[in-house]
Amino acid sequence: MAAGGGAGGAAGAETDPADTDPAGEMDPPKMDPAGEMDPAVAAEALRLLQIEPSAAGPRSGGPEGPLSRNALRKRRRWERVVAARRGKRRQERQRRRARRAPGRGDGAGAALGSGPAGPAQPPLPRGRVPAALARERLLQARAAGPRLCLDLGVAGGMTEKESGRLASQIRRLYGANRRAARPFWLCLTEFAAGTPIYEQCLRMNDGFARYLMDTTPESYLDLFPLDAIVYLTPDSENVLEDIDPDKVYVLGGLVDESIHKLTLQRAREQCLQTARLPIREYMVKAPNSRNYHSETLAINQVFDILCTYYETRSWPVALKAGVSSGKGFVLREEQVETAQHSTTQGNSLFCGEELHRQEAPA
Repeated sequence: MAAGGGAGGAAGAETDPADTDPAGEMDPPKMDPAGEMDPAVAAEALRLLQIEPSAAGPRSGGPEGPLSRNALRKRRRWERVVAARRGKRRQERQRRRARRAPGRGDGAGAALGSGPAGPAQPPLPRGRVPAALARERLLQARAAGPRLCLDLGVAGGMTEKESGRLASQIRRLYGANRRAARPFWLCLTEFAAGTPIYEQCLRMNDGFARYLMDTTPESYLDLFPLDAIVYLTPDSENVLEDIDPDKVYVLGGLVDESIHKLTLQRAREQCLQTARLPIREYMVKAPNSRNYHSETLAINQVFDILCTYYETRSWPVALKAGVSSGKGFVLREEQVETAQHSTTQGNSLFCGEELHRQEAPA
């Protein structure tokens, strides 16, 4: 009998022939009274099968059991998320290297363009934007681009709900300007601490204090020459035909419910130039169930039109980007196409009825 035969033998011991039955098979492993395999016997069995004890996984009676199906699914999902994030970062690094490559050796001013406003640059995709490129374009706009002022001096009579809506529109406006290929330089005038709009902007807009724009409690009348200011209002008789980089365009800081020719009256009292977007010149009223047509747009919608026109120099393209269908206006070309389509459908229906009438038995 080999040493330690009563316990099944220590590691390295040979199996005794006397412990086998006549058919040559080994006796079943010895179990303790609780029905669990003895640790020494389990280790010897793993050794004979050439399996490392660590590869067998934790025992069911250990402190950590095997992962459940839900836990495994969550782990795999998290691994996919981490891999996707790493892939995004890798692609972003490659894009940054590709953007820097053409400008190497041309000096710091090569990326800013040769003219005062520089050549048209490719628009940035929606979503996350490279901070360095967005900052470069915004600073370029501050030096040579057109300026857009939000007149918050008219926001004092708004309710708390309207102030919150205006703060959200300012956030969307800034985000669109940050992504623009040719941005404006933004300025919030009469933006004083303690006012409702001031509190709402800080409360609702994360990182508002770090927005790359000017904020001042002063009026735009004290900041810019009067002949350079153009107040944009939907009630003006003058049509905005082009965007001049030397001009300062002012938008009244109001939401839809608050506009009652207030901005036009304010501009006239201050002896300022006024202009409106060319909605009537390029768009027509579309029939709708409510018979609703309005040229009053939110400040972020007005900015989308201005920014798109500044990049494309096309009012139809710009108006289509900024005027939503809910305002009751469509482009003239779209109206003509709709009318032609309706006429074609009517003719087809009429021909079908005539054919059916002719084929019907007498």
